[in-house]
Amino acid sequence: MLLKGKNVSRETIYSSKNIKKIIIKESFNDEVLTYMKKNHINYTILPDKDFNMRYKDAQGIVVETGDYQYASFDECLKNTTNNSLCVILDSIEDPQNFGNIIRSFEALGGSFIIIPKNRSIEVNETVAKVSAGAYAHVKITQVTNLNQAISKLKDNGYWVMGTDMDGDTDYDNVRVDMPIALIIGSEGFGMSKLIKQNCDYLLRIPMVGKINSLNASISCAIVMSDIVSRRRKL
Repeated sequence: MLLKGKNVSRETIYSSKNIKKIIIKESFNDEVLTYMKKNHINYTILPDKDFNMRYKDAQGIVVETGDYQYASFDECLKNTTNNSLCVILDSIEDPQNFGNIIRSFEALGGSFIIIPKNRSIEVNETVAKVSAGAYAHVKITQVTNLNQAISKLKDNGYWVMGTDMDGDTDYDNVRVDMPIALIIGSEGFGMSKLIKQNCDYLLRIPMVGKINSLNASISCAIVMSDIVSRRRKL
């Protein structure tokens, strides 16, 4: 991946995620430059004119990495506690949504994210940039079959909660003192039928406005924030 911009480059460098090359323009000045010098991290300097011609809108720094390394699902399940919180993305295809979900997820202290190997956006340059570099600090795992993953989560003590416009439970009216797997459905169709059937709860976000839907990343942030907030009060 070729990552352009201060935030995503900075967080990638701080986390040392599979870095192959770092290129900065001659006038670049940011705290990450001090960090690289202090930690003897190699980088290449280009004259401003050459850099700007080659890397437009890069904010003075680009980082080349290998492909994103997904976490092992079995490793993610280790050390499960009542505060464990994972998010399952059922066929999310918009990189903007995925990137924003990762950003909110990291800020709220989630445990790990599960995505399917097929019919889903993967971690790429756009997702990494939209996440403002949060992707580098989050465990993301790919699974072949979401329903099998849900079954394994339940075997490990997780309660599975799907978000659905026609859900029968308000999102702020469920217990949170247990491991939770929160499912966010695709942008156009929501959760698949079988995924929905495997949920312990179907959560709705009550709305009073004229527009009765929220995009995937906003829905995820609202429900996650409520779970984390109420857990702090226990």
